[in-house]
Amino acid sequence: MESTMNTTTSFQPPSSASFSLPVSLSAKIGIAILTLAFILGFPGNLFVVWSVFCKVKKRSVTCLLVLNLAVADALVLLSAPFFLRYLAGGRGWEFGSAACKLVHYLCNVNMYVSIYLICLMSMDRWLAVTRPFLSQRMRTKRSLLVFLLLVWVLAFLLALPMPFYRSNLKKVFPNNITLSFCIPYHWKSVGHPVFQYLFETTMGCLVPFSLISTCYSSIFCRLQSAKFQRRAQGRRLILMIICAFAIFWLPYHIVNIIEVIGLLQNSDSVLKAASTARPNVTAFAYFSSAINPILYVFAGSSHIRQAGLSFMGKMFEATNSESRSTSTFTRSGRSSSSPDESSVLQTLSIKLGKPFKGKNKGRSSSVADKEINEPELKTLASVEQLE
Repeated sequence: MESTMNTTTSFQPPSSASFSLPVSLSAKIGIAILTLAFILGFPGNLFVVWSVFCKVKKRSVTCLLVLNLAVADALVLLSAPFFLRYLAGGRGWEFGSAACKLVHYLCNVNMYVSIYLICLMSMDRWLAVTRPFLSQRMRTKRSLLVFLLLVWVLAFLLALPMPFYRSNLKKVFPNNITLSFCIPYHWKSVGHPVFQYLFETTMGCLVPFSLISTCYSSIFCRLQSAKFQRRAQGRRLILMIICAFAIFWLPYHIVNIIEVIGLLQNSDSVLKAASTARPNVTAFAYFSSAINPILYVFAGSSHIRQAGLSFMGKMFEATNSESRSTSTFTRSGRSSSSPDESSVLQTLSIKLGKPFKGKNKGRSSSVADKEINEPELKTLASVEQLE
């Protein structure tokens, strides 16, 4: 009797509570990337926020933009436990349709916030180098808050298509077991996925990177013509952030383009390749939220021995003094003539016994007097002493 009961029990169909799907290789790779991103990125971004609030006395524009970037990254990393459970649990999406739409919407918001904050950083550098007077007028707390608000509002608006194209669909397995899966859903239409992926790639990659490239091309030309070889820690930091974002998000946008090509050509092989690659490139893009604190550690490594845990605050304060000195240099460079030209004309004026006046009205052409009297150069000298 006992053996009969055991035999009967062993052949009972699996219940809904005990049923789970096997974890695929792609899911295992995604689990590894998301786990590493959460372990490194969440505390790392919180450390950045703490450093800016508690260790930075004078916050530059770059510093405040980095603060917003860290807040956006920390918020999106809070969704990692949901995705880890989804991939590792083997029971589909267990958090309901609202959570399915919300976490993907927030991830999309993070993409737009990140890239447009980087655009603001690039535009701030461009103004400081090429339009110093305008830069100084615009670098007010009120102006910065307005631009930051615009970036966040724009990001929330641009991400609106995501929840419309994400649904928690149910699938029935043998023995009447039903699981839900949070997957893209485009109502079996070709136009909807083409619109979504082209819109994401255009507004999240092509437009912002065109703006960034234009800004830094102009900066490079300006600094080359001025022969300005000053160490630019803030500029290098921004370039590192831009390169990291491009490396982690470019594969995602490439897969978007591949899928659009497959949809337009009705090619099953191309669509299958895009579908296979999408989970891994999405997880790879997700890791971009964890990489910035690591970049800051490398960028501020020279301050670690002296400042300890305050090293990041020292690095951000250095971007403030650098921004001021860069603007001051460009102003003085535009208004002053070359030292060699001034010294030659001064020598001739002494020999002729006539006072020499340069191109600028009411200013002495003497190099020594010029360096003392010209306010821009005095400001530059004071900034250099602070650094």
